[in-house]
Amino acid sequence: MKFVLRIFWKIIKGILFFLGCFLLFELILFFIAPIYDFPQPMPFTGDQWYNPYKNMDSAWWRKTNFHFHTRAWGGLTSGRNNTYEAFYKTYKRFGYDAPQISNYQRIDHFFRDSAFYIPVYEHGFGIRKKHQILIGSRNVLWLDYSIYQNVHHRQHIINLLRNDNDIIALAHPDWENGYPPDQVKYLSNYDLMEVLDYNWRSEPQWDSALSSGHPVYILSDDDAHDIDQPSQIHRCATYINAQQVNRKNLIQSLKNGNAFGAEIYQMDGESFDRKVELAKEIPTLNSVKIKGDTLWVSVSEKAFKFNFIGQQRQIKKFSHLTNKAWYKFKPEDTYIRTEIVFLKKFRFPYVGAGTRFLLNPVFRYNGEPPSNILKAEINWPRTWIFRILGFGSLIALIAFIIQIRRRRKGEKR
Repeated sequence: MKFVLRIFWKIIKGILFFLGCFLLFELILFFIAPIYDFPQPMPFTGDQWYNPYKNMDSAWWRKTNFHFHTRAWGGLTSGRNNTYEAFYKTYKRFGYDAPQISNYQRIDHFFRDSAFYIPVYEHGFGIRKKHQILIGSRNVLWLDYSIYQNVHHRQHIINLLRNDNDIIALAHPDWENGYPPDQVKYLSNYDLMEVLDYNWRSEPQWDSALSSGHPVYILSDDDAHDIDQPSQIHRCATYINAQQVNRKNLIQSLKNGNAFGAEIYQMDGESFDRKVELAKEIPTLNSVKIKGDTLWVSVSEKAFKFNFIGQQRQIKKFSHLTNKAWYKFKPEDTYIRTEIVFLKKFRFPYVGAGTRFLLNPVFRYNGEPPSNILKAEINWPRTWIFRILGFGSLIALIAFIIQIRRRRKGEKR
């Protein structure tokens, strides 16, 4: 019995030692992190309106998904039962032109010989889901703040990811409050936001970024972990307007905002076969044009409603039961994005609201190409004061623990 207790105690001590080392490493990272000066948010300004759909062609819409998990890391992560073959076959049934795999901390190369292949992965292993979807990736970043992140940590990770990826997207910002709206308004140096996914809707975060003058475009994904569950597949998709289905064209259109997100309606309990049939009935975005001081949007069939949404997520105008709607810009408008809700179809002609499109915004600008450039700058004096005080406190704590242990050993003698 004593032998078993000794083994058990050694295991406990080993676990505690490991946890102690992990916490020490996290503390070191926490104190090393730079402190930024963030300029105050500034809404879009200018006497011109930027239209990301200026060069769109309604025949060029490409259906994509950038967030799906297959078996990785020996089956340790969620998605362990999904094979590459099942993923490809299933998404092709639903008419996807460029389905991509984004496993945690791993760039998969299963489709690398296909024209539509883009290296993608999901970065982040923290406990509060502050993740990023990296598109056009060259290397995996292995640094993350696992336990706690404030706005400075979030900006630091984004900056570290910048050089090795064509596109940085904030993944499911609303999950576990990963990217709160009151912090999103300060963050920059990223390209897209995953506004729609299977579980989460992050429109407040998106409007916070847009209202603060950050030209951030939409990403919409399933974020599925089980290829055998119809309820997880073909729930959200990103439609990209690209003449050719290849890495260069798809990435360029995403970065330019020539894309939109779709939340695809389904009833509970629908089978794959039924969903495949309904997928063929999804409407088409025909045009998004600015004529003078008016935005015109048209779709292929009658929609339940159009919502034109502006600064601080205000609905500026809505139109019902039409396939074309317009909005006349007002002097106080800084951006306008369009939400289109279609009528769901079953055996009866029309029953209620169904599939939803979220279009990228049009916004004021001065003629310079818009980009969410890095505006935050490291405040080196504050950073070094924080590091010195932080490491000083850590060293004092370690010295105190060592002193206590020595005293206990002395008392035992």
